[in-house]
Amino acid sequence: MLDSTPLPEADRDHFDRQGYLIVRQALDEATVARLLEAGDRLLASDLRTGRQQADDGRYDGFRNTIALDDAFVPLIDHPKILPTVVQLLGADLQIMTSHLIHKNPDPPDTPPTHRLPGWHRDYAMAMGDMGHRAIPRLLVKCAYYLTDLSEPSRGVTMVAPGSHLLTEPPPRVDDGDPAGAVEPSLQPGDCLIFENRTFHAGGVHLGPTSRKAIMVGYGYRWVVPMDYRTQSREFVVRLTPLQRFLVGEPFEEVAEFQVHGGRNPLQEWCEEHNFPTARHPQAQSGAFQA
Repeated sequence: MLDSTPLPEADRDHFDRQGYLIVRQALDEATVARLLEAGDRLLASDLRTGRQQADDGRYDGFRNTIALDDAFVPLIDHPKILPTVVQLLGADLQIMTSHLIHKNPDPPDTPPTHRLPGWHRDYAMAMGDMGHRAIPRLLVKCAYYLTDLSEPSRGVTMVAPGSHLLTEPPPRVDDGDPAGAVEPSLQPGDCLIFENRTFHAGGVHLGPTSRKAIMVGYGYRWVVPMDYRTQSREFVVRLTPLQRFLVGEPFEEVAEFQVHGGRNPLQEWCEEHNFPTARHPQAQSGAFQA
């Protein structure tokens, strides 16, 4: 059951002004353990489907991870995080990406200014076509961290607060990072939520063990997902109706034309709990206001 607790106005305001939000203890210890086991199992396999691996061995992972192991399926409609995303982006949503990333430690002599990947905005296809000035909020990514990143230089995802409002890349300071860049301190189970326009980068990883995370991105149903076009029938039949909806399937089969594409269970949930079903550009401090 989805958590119907209204998102605090301070959290919504922080996301609109800073471009990110941290939800503490989104995953309990048992869930973190299951996801760690599933991720380790995938990386130990010879599976190539959706694999994204660095030639130098610094990272390994998979795209469309939700379809590769059932342990990741509950993240599709996480009872706390999905309602948060709906209140930040709107109800007309689907999964755009699910990215498992195991980031191995950098060599000990790696400078603290090293970033892998470097500072960037997400959804490169839209960025390439629309550019920095025109890109709107299209995607909200929820990064669940499964290992302890409470100390500095553990490979956490860094963010540049307020950079989602810029119409060009942010200016850099002497160390190469945008002014005011944040290196969050995160515990296993914490979730970092940021939007596609928020500049972010992978911090240097000088810890002793791999940094492990699973990132799930939600976008509008009228935007093409990054990881897949359609999911396999073998995967879809294992999902609940809401989960099927969130991977692009209709909530129910109808023959006649419907202007909104059919029933939207998230919209119905919003109406039941008196939440807005959409967030318009003027409510999300879009890039045109920078």
